Amino acid sequence: MKILALESSAVSASAALCEDEALIAQSFQHSGLTHSRTLLPMVRDLLSSCGTALSAVDLIAVAAGPGSFTGLRIGVSAAKGLAWALDKPCCGVSTLEAMAWSLAHVEGVICCAMDARRGQVYNALFEARDGVPVRLTEDRAISAEDVFRGEFGKKIGFLVGDGGKLCYNVAGELGLTPRLAPPHLLYQSAWGVARAALECARRGETTAAEGLVPVYLRLSQAERERLRNEKES
Repeated sequence: MKILALESSAVSASAALCEDEALIAQSFQHSGLTHSRTLLPMVRDLLSSCGTALSAVDLIAVAAGPGSFTGLRIGVSAAKGLAWALDKPCCGVSTLEAMAWSLAHVEGVICCAMDARRGQVYNALFEARDGVPVRLTEDRAISAEDVFRGEFGKKIGFLVGDGGKLCYNVAGELGLTPRLAPPHLLYQSAWGVARAALECARRGETTAAEGLVPVYLRLSQAERERLRNEKES
């Protein structure tokens, strides 16, 4: 199965073309430019350099959330547009689960963390078993301190994601010693999205373009302010 995967949930953006578990090519950019400027040109150039037409792709996958509200909308909209044009199936995967695939080769509890601002991280815990990340918690928005509480918190061995450094510092204050993923594995990648999507496809959990939606976990700032104003009035 050929999978085209998109990742634009945070500061970095990437696109990958995979054949089942194998990575054919990946383009990654961490330049600070807006994803609306970089993502689709990245996809175009990636497919062109691989000599692969979009019509040859079997599944279009995207990190559907959690993450940056704008970044998620850009990624999901791009995936929907590409899929709709050629009636291709889609798969929106958890950004956090996709991140866990980057460290699935290690043994132990993996903490996936994204900086959610306002003193919180988007977080989920997984355990790597025989090269596959097994989910231990649901995706959630919690404080970095709360990451290390509960049944699995003190068992965390590895940290990955743009919120990993924040959790690493908090772990040190708590006397814990998890390892931070190396720089080339730290940030979200489209390969992880493709790998998570492959598992979804094997379970029959794909959707048509119109069924693809972002998953925010939290209300946007505008929605929070509207609710606050309504409450005050």
